[in-house]
Amino acid sequence: MLMTVDPTASEPLFSQLAASVRQSIVRGTTRAGDRLPAARDVAESLDVNIHTVLRAYQELRDEGLVDMRRGRGAVVTDLARGYSGLSDAVGTLVAEARRLGVGSSTLTALIRQEYRS
Repeated sequence: MLMTVDPTASEPLFSQLAASVRQSIVRGTTRAGDRLPAARDVAESLDVNIHTVLRAYQELRDEGLVDMRRGRGAVVTDLARGYSGLSDAVGTLVAEARRLGVGSSTLTALIRQEYRS
């Protein structure tokens, strides 16, 4: 699994890591039952603090996407199965927005607004 972060972005690193895992699940490259890389390995490879990685994993656990157990690590839960259809829906939404000339920032604002209602 490829996890990336942009240290210059305004979004916190732990949020970027969690988003990277979610994106991998939506794309189908990470599936239910898959084990996430060890937090130490991720921290070393991305040159971030281990607590940053653990916070990202805890956020995913709080969402129900990851089960964390001592000695077993972080494992993607069955909830990930429901995310697979999300990729198609997002693709359709983006294609329609492009067809209508709606920019990504406007589309993002519309999605955030819909989430609040």
